[in-house]
Amino acid sequence: MQQFHQWQALLEARTGVCVTDQRRVFLQTSLATRMRELQIEDYQSYYEYVTQGPAGAIEWSALIDHLTVRETSFMRHRPSFDCVQHHLQGLLARRPADQPLQLWSLGCASGEEAYSLALITEQCLASAAGETPDYALWATDISLKALEQARVARYATNRLGGLTEAEKSRWMRPVEGGKLEIVPTLRDRICFTRLNILELAQAPIRDLDIIFCQNLLIYFRRWRRRDLLNLLAKRLAPGGMLIIGLGEIVDWNNPLLEPVPDDRVQAYVRRDTHESLE
Repeated sequence: MQQFHQWQALLEARTGVCVTDQRRVFLQTSLATRMRELQIEDYQSYYEYVTQGPAGAIEWSALIDHLTVRETSFMRHRPSFDCVQHHLQGLLARRPADQPLQLWSLGCASGEEAYSLALITEQCLASAAGETPDYALWATDISLKALEQARVARYATNRLGGLTEAEKSRWMRPVEGGKLEIVPTLRDRICFTRLNILELAQAPIRDLDIIFCQNLLIYFRRWRRRDLLNLLAKRLAPGGMLIIGLGEIVDWNNPLLEPVPDDRVQAYVRRDTHESLE
């Protein structure tokens, strides 16, 4: 039990992720898998290896790939993406063509969420009247392995359940192994990069029209969820929208934001103020 708490504390200190006692088996299994690969026999020896020197820093990055795997899929919660679409349509109605849209998929895992956002954005631009602005979409995650998968942009059919047949036909093409690949015109619009959410204050991304952060906050303690959401609120441009998972936090409000009045989603819009980032 002492070793479990030691690893539990290390993971939370470095990533913010809180592994509860109920998820002890998950942590033990993940550690054991990596230890077998390295032929290390006991948890204490592996702990000392991970926490010491340059080799430990490299190994920590590899271990994170085992500890932060998140199941996801395209349009995982369709009402949230419908909410994004509605909001973007409103923005485009008043957005000058020389002012690009800026979107951020935070905790993007293997890319399904980010590509879903890009797809929605492309469809909004295609249906808008007159000259439309360009857009930039950032997608960040702590796992380098997940980001590599996202850049390859090839997915098994069981990850595509949230897409309509028309969306699959327009934005994906078949490749070997029975998978589908994101078409290059969509894939190349996204900048995938590594970010530890505990380093959010140092992230250069700001003035965002959309921040999409779902199924990530549930891994953190409530006080940390509030702190992170307050930081994200300041990253929004006036009129920008923050979308989180339904029920991920129930006791939080921020004076910069107004809740979206839709029981199907948990989203907030930044008030039309110009308060600077701290």
